[in-house]
Amino acid sequence: MENIQQPQAIPVAALSDEAKVAFYKKTYSHVAGGVLAFFFAEYFLLQSSALVDFMLSMTQGWRWLIMLGAFMFMTNYAESTAMKTTDKNKQYLAYGLYIIAEAIIFIPIIYIAIMYSGGMDLLNQAAIVTLSLFGGLTAVVFVTKKDFSFLKSALTVGFFIAMGLIIAGALFGFDMGLWFSVGMCVLAAGSILYQTSNLVHKYTNEQYIPAAIGLFASLMLLFWYVIQIFLSRD
Repeated sequence: MENIQQPQAIPVAALSDEAKVAFYKKTYSHVAGGVLAFFFAEYFLLQSSALVDFMLSMTQGWRWLIMLGAFMFMTNYAESTAMKTTDKNKQYLAYGLYIIAEAIIFIPIIYIAIMYSGGMDLLNQAAIVTLSLFGGLTAVVFVTKKDFSFLKSALTVGFFIAMGLIIAGALFGFDMGLWFSVGMCVLAAGSILYQTSNLVHKYTNEQYIPAAIGLFASLMLLFWYVIQIFLSRD
């Protein structure tokens, strides 16, 4: 029996320009596919009034912390599984489960946004702003060719502080308000810079699915808090 050779893993930084472009195309096509899958999943999930009512009931106090804990577990599972295995089927499974988890946790804010604006106007505006920011931040990395890995420590500290505030808000019932959402958008923007920089400085040519998961996660975090800012308008 002949041995099936696995594709050789080569750091993206060591690839030819043509191979780099092919890697970037694969990565961003998977991000785009994830976004489309997210909106399709969201549409079907919102058709279930029982699920919508359940998720709305989970947004209060300690119940929301349970949801966040489950979501963080799924996030960690998807990212670690995709990075540790070279099996594309397992990577796609991890990505798919993560997209579903995102769609589920987005149910309350999407529903509220639709009710707030009486339709899709607010979500459409938030999506345009989010994609514009994502595109601009991506361009900064590719134009400057700067390594943004130095942001890792600041992002880690920032997310721990944010989680502490979210937990405190859930337990003691206070609203973090507009400026918290603005601060989280800044963190999400830093995460996008960091994840985009990793495309060149961290991943290999065969890790376009893990790269897509990281970018998708940062994009959705930004989308969440852009929606929050729009909902904060009088």
